[in-house]
Amino acid sequence: MNRLIVIVLTVFLSTAAGAAPSIPQPKVVKINERIYALLGPMGQPNAHNQGYMVNSTVIIGEQGVILIDSGASDEVGKHIGKAIAKLTTKPVTHVINTHHHGDHVLGNVVFGQAEIISSEICRDMVNKTGDEWVALIENLVGHKLPYTRPVPASVTYAGENSRTERTIQGVKMVFWIPTGSHTVGDMMVYLPDDKVLVGGDILVNRTIPVMRDALVKNWVGTLEQVLAFDAKTIVPGHGPLMKLEDVNKLQRQMAAFYSGIEAGYKKGLSDSETRKTLDVREWKKLEGFDANIGGNVSRTYLEIEQASF
Repeated sequence: MNRLIVIVLTVFLSTAAGAAPSIPQPKVVKINERIYALLGPMGQPNAHNQGYMVNSTVIIGEQGVILIDSGASDEVGKHIGKAIAKLTTKPVTHVINTHHHGDHVLGNVVFGQAEIISSEICRDMVNKTGDEWVALIENLVGHKLPYTRPVPASVTYAGENSRTERTIQGVKMVFWIPTGSHTVGDMMVYLPDDKVLVGGDILVNRTIPVMRDALVKNWVGTLEQVLAFDAKTIVPGHGPLMKLEDVNKLQRQMAAFYSGIEAGYKKGLSDSETRKTLDVREWKKLEGFDANIGGNVSRTYLEIEQASF
């Protein structure tokens, strides 16, 4: 009997040790009768969240669902799909990617029958960097993702500063491609009948904006344009839902950040010296400050330096 107990415990413990942590559940926020925000956890992709840390938007149309941003892997995409199935029995017929970063696009592979939509540049960047993003997410979550592969958009919209109107599943939508901001291929989605704006990572809340691929001066200008939208509810790429006053605060913070680094550069300071002159007290309160502030300073300093040539 004792030998049997040892065998059972050994099998149980080895199984538990090899099991991956479960993916956290999204916070489901009902915006109106047909629009839901699935808010992912805050933080960077890691073994605990299994790469799930993005916000997705679910729009229930006449015959199917429009999903904005599909997650960081096939596992996360399936997880989001299960959350959608609790809201409606309608299938996902369209997936919209706000930009090419892996946490927003690598779940596309799960929705193989859906029409995938992005900006043209985003599509090109998925083709160019998608495999790198798979490898990065695998490294961050601590295991291989053999069924995850980059799937680019089948329908794209071109031209910076362009707005394209389209009705999908009975839902009026405006696809806005601003000048490259968080990335070169950003796209935002506005639903005029619902007064809802889905911002991707151009808009983040309670977490520091990540500038690793950014055009920071453009980003500040894009946030000014966002303030002109008649939007009652704003879904950011990460963090809680926003209002226009939250966008205004983010715009002021980023404008001050850019101006502070520009002033340091003009004084002949290095990027590390300039960092010491910045007032980042408000930003220290935000998720991801320690991990990203150095990179944000370096990226912005380099942009200002290049612009001066």
